[in-house]
Amino acid sequence: MAIHPARFWLFIVIALAILTVIAATPAPAQQLGPDGAPNPTASVSSEQQLLQQLPRIKGLIDQPNDRERVLIQPAGRQWDYFHEVLLHWLGAIVILGMVVALGAAYLIIGPLRISEGRSGRKVRRFNSLERFSHWLTAVSFVVLGLTGLNITFGKLVLLPMIGPEAFSDLSQAAKYVHNYVSAAFVIGLVLIVALWIKDNIPQKVDLDWIKQGGGFIKSKHAPSGRFNPGEKLVFWFALGAGLAVIVSGYLLMFPFYVTDIAGMQIAQVVHAIIAVLFVAVIIAHIYIGTLGMEGAFEAMATGEVDLNWAKEHHDLWLKEQLAKERVAGPSTATPAE
Repeated sequence: MAIHPARFWLFIVIALAILTVIAATPAPAQQLGPDGAPNPTASVSSEQQLLQQLPRIKGLIDQPNDRERVLIQPAGRQWDYFHEVLLHWLGAIVILGMVVALGAAYLIIGPLRISEGRSGRKVRRFNSLERFSHWLTAVSFVVLGLTGLNITFGKLVLLPMIGPEAFSDLSQAAKYVHNYVSAAFVIGLVLIVALWIKDNIPQKVDLDWIKQGGGFIKSKHAPSGRFNPGEKLVFWFALGAGLAVIVSGYLLMFPFYVTDIAGMQIAQVVHAIIAVLFVAVIIAHIYIGTLGMEGAFEAMATGEVDLNWAKEHHDLWLKEQLAKERVAGPSTATPAE
């Protein structure tokens, strides 16, 4: 089919007009690299710019479970820096600092002796169930603390000493021990709370104990019920910290059941920080209950304490016990064997 001459020339004119407009439009300047060559990635947003716009930016894979779809997460580098750098410093400062402080206290102050000496008479302080609950919690905590510290400091301390193969076997075993012993810690903590929460409610007499220096000022007497404010503080800290490490720990033991990778990173940070503080507090608790105070360890070892020790450290509780025994009949304050 022949094209009409008028339409042909009209087509030519339109085509020339379009080419003229394109030629007149300035082309974007192409950025060059340091060597003068064109830089193909010059207009690409940097990773830091993307992270500032979307702090939780992540690359996903085709996975039905939304919580398990994260393939790459640049923001995870912050978590890695915390785990590999900040946590090491935090743990070393807090735990070693507590050990140094307690060592200095022992050298300067020494153990807190029973001022009137031992009376030779014993008073029952804890029954068998209370001591079982305490030791179940204490032993499981020590095991959890040692196996947990291996996760944080094992590569720095043990790996150079025993080599990669032995460290790998030890760490694998420590992981399983840590996971399974956690159940004993949960049971022990529940028992302790159920048995002692009523005796750890703050009371007015606690203020007097604090004003009198908690028994560390020899010229002043610090009145106290069954537990003094220091012991109550340890109790409430153990309850709060215990709940935090239990919840965060089980989130890590069962990944992606409840939260995604971001939530697990937060759980690990919480678990690590609380655990480090927990270890430091319990080190101080162990020191006071053994080297720091004469007669204190006997309460959990045998369930009985010396009458003068009870009079000096828990006088109000002792009065209640002796009053109960006078009403009930024979006293439980028995001669020491």
